[in-house]
Amino acid sequence: MAVVEELSEARALLGELVSSASRAIVFTGAGISTESGIPDFRSPGGIWSRMEPIYFDDFLASEEARLEDWRRRFEMRKLFAEAVPNAAHRAIAGLVDSGIVSDVITQNIDGLHQRSGVPQERVIELHGNATSAACLDCGHGMGFDDAEALIEREARAPRCGICGGLVKARVINFGQAMPIDEMERAERAVRDCDLFLAIGSSLVVYPAAGFPLAAKAHGATLVIVNRDPTDQDDAADHVLRGSIGAMFEPLTVS
Repeated sequence: MAVVEELSEARALLGELVSSASRAIVFTGAGISTESGIPDFRSPGGIWSRMEPIYFDDFLASEEARLEDWRRRFEMRKLFAEAVPNAAHRAIAGLVDSGIVSDVITQNIDGLHQRSGVPQERVIELHGNATSAACLDCGHGMGFDDAEALIEREARAPRCGICGGLVKARVINFGQAMPIDEMERAERAVRDCDLFLAIGSSLVVYPAAGFPLAAKAHGATLVIVNRDPTDQDDAADHVLRGSIGAMFEPLTVS
């Protein structure tokens, strides 16, 4: 493992690695979005240090938990709407457009990769997306404005207009099963890549955090780009530490 903290050196190495890759995968966590003004979940001062997560079983069992979950989603919607994709998001979108990056696997729920220009079909959202909702029973979609109106009118969490099931934001809560299709897509992408860029992730949340090590086991060069050390640094071929946006800025395609 080689740790690079000097910005110009990190930029140069990142450029070399990307230009020599034939099929790269990008894997992102909350750290890529903090520079867009979205706080992360696990660092000191992050979201989970200020409030306890709502578990999926609690959402199913408790109307109070459902209403609190929705209250948080509405707050996040405002935060996400005000956020703007940063240089790292834009650089990744350019790499996808150029064909160097085949897929973007993300733990984030903010939709900033899509807003930066990455096509939806190239984004694999392991933990869902906080910008839309769906019925847990039949899968019928519901917009946040409609959900908010139902809560105000009925004083309870929204129910599906088709089957009457509970409607929930398309976010994977603690204790909720990971999305099968997305996990399978990520596994296929990992098997086929020759460069795996893990960006802005603490790499502690499994099963998502298993993908960098799986890519390494399949022969890919593993690069970790993060502000702070991670538990997987020793397994990486290269570790780049510092501002993620600053490191990726020279790769940005305008």
